[in-house]
Amino acid sequence: MTEDNFNPTIIEEGLGALAISGCIVTSPVSRPWYSKWGATEDEVQMPLPGDEFVPNPMLESTRAITIQAPSTDVWPWLVQMGQGRGGLYSYERLENLVGCEMHNADRILPEHQHLEVGDKVRLVPEGRELYFLVSAIEPGKAIILGGDDPPTTWAFVLEPIDDNSTRLIVRWRQDYEQTVGNTIGWRLVTDPITFVMERKLLQGIKQRVEASTTN
Repeated sequence: MTEDNFNPTIIEEGLGALAISGCIVTSPVSRPWYSKWGATEDEVQMPLPGDEFVPNPMLESTRAITIQAPSTDVWPWLVQMGQGRGGLYSYERLENLVGCEMHNADRILPEHQHLEVGDKVRLVPEGRELYFLVSAIEPGKAIILGGDDPPTTWAFVLEPIDDNSTRLIVRWRQDYEQTVGNTIGWRLVTDPITFVMERKLLQGIKQRVEASTTN
């Protein structure tokens, strides 16, 4: 399967843009749904690696997806995430409209299979200050990305269901000063955008992993 088979079509990208607009408009009422998209109530409530870095978040979401593959097959796709690496498996055209220069991989990239605490996972090309740092890593289990301004964690956690299926759980926790500007900027604008892009990220990983395990 080629990269073109994985990446969304122009129509799908357009629907993604419409979904972003819809979520921003409806955020005050739709957030209880999209903040836990795909996750069970147990997953929403359970402690996850990385929670300790932002213990009292102003903004939190927990989303998840089931992947029909062992966790060992999912892990390499997580390790290589980032701009200039494997991409974020989401709406590539939408990301590149804002200058991300993102290119989503269609295969495991051996040259990007090393990740350690302190490494940068960039969202834009090198030289521009928009990236996460690896705050913690549990090989085969969890990658915790973090930022300081405002304090943020983006955790990717693998929970095996059995030998042939895995839950990928993604948790976002963010603290910020409670001002009108921050509430509008983070909760009413950035948060719904993050949901649409993150949902596609989860779907993109699932599609790639399951295709690679059946080939």
